[in-house]
Amino acid sequence: MLALAPTAGAENALKIATVDMQELFKDYHRTNEAQKQINVERARIQKENNERLSRIRELEEGLQNLRRQLEDPSISDMRKQELFKDFQMKTQEGVALDRERREYLQRRNAALNEKMVQRMRGILEEIRRLVEARAKEDDYDYVFDQSGLSASQVPFLLYTKDAADMTAGLLLDLNKDAPEQEADVAGGIGE
Repeated sequence: MLALAPTAGAENALKIATVDMQELFKDYHRTNEAQKQINVERARIQKENNERLSRIRELEEGLQNLRRQLEDPSISDMRKQELFKDFQMKTQEGVALDRERREYLQRRNAALNEKMVQRMRGILEEIRRLVEARAKEDDYDYVFDQSGLSASQVPFLLYTKDAADMTAGLLLDLNKDAPEQEADVAGGIGE
């Protein structure tokens, strides 16, 4: 009867695994693709911002020219009044253009950030579903994220005995459909 006791205890033992979600997210080819697309969009926004800044700088140069003319003592008072009106109009135009540029930049960056958050959430959910499916397939009772931190920034999982790390196998599954060029880059790192 005592010989059967350890066997019964082994049957009730929990099967535990760990996974590094940060590594899976960082090394997943879809994360890299999303980041590249976001970088392209950020560059497009910056280019448009630079074009708007260029127009504002042209206006500022025109204002400096008008200011020099206004300071010229040889110009008649009538002409100075015309120049001053032109100066005021261009100043208001410059302020309006700069306000519009700032609002545009803020709107576009906010929209891009929201798009990025949504894409990253989708990728994390895809990874989470894969982890869950693998855990069910391999009959794990618990799978812990070893990269997770508590509210006090201390690793949530400090120690596990005999826990299998699923990260490498999951990463292979995630990247099995990676484009050829990325597979070549990954293969070239160790060579």
